[in-house]
Amino acid sequence: MSSNLSIVTTGDGSKTIFNAQVGENYHSRHGALQESQHVFLNSGLRYFLAGSEATEVAVLEVGLGTGLNFLISADFCTAHEVRLNYTGIEAYPLSQEMISQTGYDAYVSAPVWQSFLQQYQQSLQQLVAVNDHCRLQTAHCQLLEFKSEQLYDVVYFDAFAAIHQPEMWNEQAIQHTVQFMKPGGVFVTYAITGNLKRQLKALGLQVQKAPGAPGKREMLRAIKPV
Repeated sequence: MSSNLSIVTTGDGSKTIFNAQVGENYHSRHGALQESQHVFLNSGLRYFLAGSEATEVAVLEVGLGTGLNFLISADFCTAHEVRLNYTGIEAYPLSQEMISQTGYDAYVSAPVWQSFLQQYQQSLQQLVAVNDHCRLQTAHCQLLEFKSEQLYDVVYFDAFAAIHQPEMWNEQAIQHTVQFMKPGGVFVTYAITGNLKRQLKALGLQVQKAPGAPGKREMLRAIKPV
């Protein structure tokens, strides 16, 4: 285990990882699982699916981190027989050993958890099939180095907070991310700042305030016009 990384328990009993070098947890200290379910699964993926008749969905995550957002999305899509094509951008991938200590096997089906763990390292090099419904690729690169011919229905923007990583939230980073969204695509993040709202509006997205996860009053969702 890196000396900069340690497992911590959050407010809802689920675990996250504290990165001492960055000075922040990978998830909300109020509840890692609650945040992932509320901000990303429910306000992002499920919101998109509820507004469409899609049986296949492509998700781009900025900041794969512990893999929790992928795991709960894969578990949901497997249970509802939705095909999931998932790309996670992660400049500093965690080790398989570190992820195995998170205890996230308690929140998703055993086959999804086991297949993710077994194929996590391989996903850093190529697209892997976690099961018949879900495919994962981890782009081991900085955000601005990410390239893709694929466009995405849903973007999970889950970078560390701007106070710790301002370069992830500047105009160049947001513009680079938004270019990979399909028309009608949904962008969600736990943060909501005036600067972020202005940037997304300037890129033509329709910005919405939504109720935040525990510990935050509001979060941001933005829709790319069709």
